[in-house]
Amino acid sequence: MNVTIYHNPACGTSRNTLAMIRNAGIEPTVVEYLQAPPSRQALEKMIADAGLTVRDALREKGTPYVELGLGEPTVSDERLIDAMMAHPILINRPFVVTPIGTRLCRPSERVLDILPDTHKGPFSKEDGEPVLDAKGKCIAGA
Repeated sequence: MNVTIYHNPACGTSRNTLAMIRNAGIEPTVVEYLQAPPSRQALEKMIADAGLTVRDALREKGTPYVELGLGEPTVSDERLIDAMMAHPILINRPFVVTPIGTRLCRPSERVLDILPDTHKGPFSKEDGEPVLDAKGKCIAGA
């Protein structure tokens, strides 16, 4: 299965998402988007395919969001995308693209919606929170 994750290795949610993909027996294409951001067209497609608004895909914490005045409701989607292209740290993470669909995987368990049911046993997040049981099935509430 062809899977691409737009990943930031410094982000725990992104690391957990990548680990869940690998737990499904899939070695994804890993794009460290801070070094190799998606094209404008690819970013717009990911946002649309995930069913999000541009603002939903915008990261505020640890970014120049406030300094750039992006919180103003009058800021257009085009300007938000311009800012994301100029400052990739503004792109929320991780986006995952599979043949089943595209998701912004926050929380990381959202990736399970777009992966085949091929998980290899239990999985817990870095903080110890269990997500999959011994048979690789999603634990209720996860």
